[in-house]
Amino acid sequence: MKNKTKAISRVPQNRDDAVFAVGRIGTLRREIEAHKAKAAEAIRHIGEVLEKEIAEVASELAEHEKGLQVWCEANRLSLTNDGKVKYHEFGTGRINWRQRPPKVMIRGAEAVIEACKRLGLIAFIRTKEELNKDAMLAEPDKARMITGVSISSEGEDFIIEPVELETSAIKA
Repeated sequence: MKNKTKAISRVPQNRDDAVFAVGRIGTLRREIEAHKAKAAEAIRHIGEVLEKEIAEVASELAEHEKGLQVWCEANRLSLTNDGKVKYHEFGTGRINWRQRPPKVMIRGAEAVIEACKRLGLIAFIRTKEELNKDAMLAEPDKARMITGVSISSEGEDFIIEPVELETSAIKA
């Protein structure tokens, strides 16, 4: 069974109705923005209250975490069975030591690329080939000759721009 398209209930019947609709759209958009601003302010206030309420608890937590780490580092050999494991089970939880994966940091990328070329370390240089879509848009007739390339418009947008009052105080 095919789904039926829902009828559009607010279609202007004449120019006066259309003028009213554009104005009403502006009013409704402003109303939505006002509700969003009110909600954002409530969220900001709740966030401030939360920060105040958990500040002391968070400070105590950080002290316990740092203190436990210091103690565990001092007793690491006994906790890890002379380094055979990288964790220890306490009855109330578990601590782990995890090795971070290695990472490459590069300063002066151009100089590093030149050094790799000089030393013959081409495997360290990645070359990326990609199609230049801007060039294709600049020469669409040539681009269309290529199999797999089509140039088309993205379509058309219908934009409603209700008149807004602008003052120098409101402009950012």
